[in-house]
Amino acid sequence: MGQLTVKRRVTIPVRAGDVMADFISFNGDESGKEHIGIFCEGKNAKAQNEVPLVRLHSECLTGDVFGSGRCDCGEQLDEAIDRINEEGGYILYLRQEGRGIGLYAKLDAYALQDKGYDTYQANEMLHLPEDGRDFGVAAEMLKSLGVTKIRLLTNNPDKAKQLKEHGIEVAELVPTKVHVNQHNRSYLHTKAARKQHTLVFDDE
Repeated sequence: MGQLTVKRRVTIPVRAGDVMADFISFNGDESGKEHIGIFCEGKNAKAQNEVPLVRLHSECLTGDVFGSGRCDCGEQLDEAIDRINEEGGYILYLRQEGRGIGLYAKLDAYALQDKGYDTYQANEMLHLPEDGRDFGVAAEMLKSLGVTKIRLLTNNPDKAKQLKEHGIEVAELVPTKVHVNQHNRSYLHTKAARKQHTLVFDDE
């Protein structure tokens, strides 16, 4: 990947105008995926002087748009908007559906999960990576924005690891809430057990 530069920055009112956010596009991403940066200045004046809070959010059509209960993606995105609108920082919305395997393959994996396989086993059965996401592009997006030190909003240690490998200082890991329901409990437990996501379940 070549060096990214900011292409365009446009202010958009979201959530019926309750949140004002800058949507940022980039030049130089050869993947053609059209990743986007979203910046909120932050309502808390004190927080604006701190290291920015950053969420790397991988696209999830089923969760982000349709509120699917099979994952926690939509709830995590809503939480990120709330927290970053308050504290100031960035959401990097990465077009890496289904942990990088794509929407159709994700639906194939869901069909296998319906037969009792976990989310990672399903990918393996489809001869696909357990997690094919590349967070190096997020590091390049941050650098193009002049950001090299962040507070990272995540429960996924691999995000911090990849960012550090690409020259971003992660000053703090800020955990997200655990958005558990009757449909995604097994999915969340699997992420904690297989990939060491820092999830603490209130009822355990």
